[in-house]
Formats: sequence, structure tokens, C-alpha cells
Amino acid sequence: MPRNLDLTSLRSFVAVAEAGGVTRAAGFLNLTQSAVSMQLKRLEESLDMSLLDRSSRTIAITASGEQLLSYARRMLKLNDEVFALMTHQAYEGEIVLGVPHDIVYPAIPEVLKRFNAEYPRMRVQLLSSVTVSLKEKFRRGEVDIILTTEEGCDTGGETLMNRDLVWVGAKGGTVWRDRPLKLAFEPHCMFRMAAQKALDAANIPWEMAVESDSTRTIEASVSADLAVHSVLDGMEAPHLEQIRHGGALPDLGSKKVNMFISELATSQVALDLAEFLRQAYSRVSAGSDHGSTTTLPVDFRSRSSASA
Repeated sequence: MPRNLDLTSLRSFVAVAEAGGVTRAAGFLNLTQSAVSMQLKRLEESLDMSLLDRSSRTIAITASGEQLLSYARRMLKLNDEVFALMTHQAYEGEIVLGVPHDIVYPAIPEVLKRFNAEYPRMRVQLLSSVTVSLKEKFRRGEVDIILTTEEGCDTGGETLMNRDLVWVGAKGGTVWRDRPLKLAFEPHCMFRMAAQKALDAANIPWEMAVESDSTRTIEASVSADLAVHSVLDGMEAPHLEQIRHGGALPDLGSKKVNMFISELATSQVALDLAEFLRQAYSRVSAGSDHGSTTTLPVDFRSRSSASA
């Protein structure tokens, strides 16, 4: 029949090992020296081995004790994590966060991971949509915090960063060389009009090759080198890359990433989530410049839409 280790005795053993003696360990554990000594004795008896060398004035760990110490630390850490998760009652419930699909990477996964570590009993419902839709849901009170991508910032909003809009395509793709230029955008994407206006101003013919309400469809089409897309610098999905066009495609200007917090979202949970978002996008904004590199000039005058 399996035997169970006593976690209280293990905690005393780890404390003695780290403090270097029973007296200091007892102070850390808020126990008497005799209580700590009794727990150590009970642990040694249960394992039928000596864990501490008491032959000198200072306590040393035996070879068996060293082996147990590593396991004990892991067992206590897991115990404390489970206990905190199952008994933490300070914050429970759900908070709704709205984020445009094109600025999810790389900041949002980091934010969600950090938030979950701080508030394991809170659920974050991530709503991914276009800015127009998110702002409408925010006005109706359906979202606690939203991020938007816009040229300006409405009253009540806070600008987290200002970032250049860049062209993205498949890794190693060549469709960006085709004319008319094939585009892939959602119908209400705010970057769509910016791309079209810039191409018109540069007298570059274009066609909407892929139009879908599904972000996955857009990204799959672009990653398959069927069309190009535009996103904020540094926020492209992992399976896409910025197009190093060497000036063959026009500049797209810049956009702001703004944050709006509902007047009803006044809890510490909401305030902390907002702060996590500020810090994450601040790190993105401070990241390396992804400016286009110099490439050899390309002659597009004789290139047709059927060329590969």
C-alpha cells in the first residue's frame, strides 16, 4: 500500500535546509524549535533514513537529504499553487476584453498569461473584431475594455502607441510583385481604405482578391501567397512577414492603438488588466524598428495579373 509524505514535515525540512538551522527555521515558520525538531524526526522515521547531519555544531544535509530537498521544493510549490487556486475567493467572475484581430500578436497572449497568474479565478472573455464593431459594443455596455486602431483618439480614450502601417505577405512570397496588386481584407477593416488610397495615389492598380469576415480566411489566403494585407508594424501574425519591397509599394502612414475603459469597470481587476495592456503595448512600441530594407529595383510595367 502506498505511503504518503507529510507536507508539514517536508515544509519544516526545507525551511531548515534553507535557513541553515532549526532556530531560524522555527522563526520563519512561526513554530517552536521543539515542534520543528519533532517534524524532522517524524519525516526521517517515515523514510527510515537520516536527512540531517547533526554531528557538528551546524546542521548539514546528508546525501539523502539533498536528494529529497529537490522533490520537497517541487511538492510544496505545487501544493501551494493548488491551494491558492482552490481557495482564493477575492476575485471571481468574468471580464470582457475587445481587441481588433490585427493587434492581437504579440501583446495579448502575454497579457492573458500574466492576468491568469494574478487572478486565476477570473475569466477573460476575449472578443476579437474590427474597431467599428468593438466601439459599438462598448457603447452598448457589452465590453469592459476595448482596444481600437484609429487615426485619432476619441474623448475618453487613451493612446497606448502610434505605429506605422506596413505591408505583409507570405514568408518568401512573391504575389506583391503582381499587377494589379491582389489585396485581402475584411469588409470593415480600418486598414483597408488606407491601403486602397495609398495605392491609388501611387497609381498602382489593385483588386480585392480575398474579402471575408473571417480573420482566419484572410490570414490563410495571405500566408498562401494569394494576396497581401497590411498591419501595424511589429504586429503581424507569426506565419506572415513584412514585405521588403524597397519602395515598390507605397507608405501607408500610421495608426494609433487606443484603449477605452468602461465607467462601470472600476474594480481592481479591471484596473490591473488595463495596466497590463499599457505595459505590453509599451514594450511592443519600444521594440526594434522593422523598417523596409533596400532591395533591387523591380520593373512592374510588363508584369500582368496572371504572372507568377
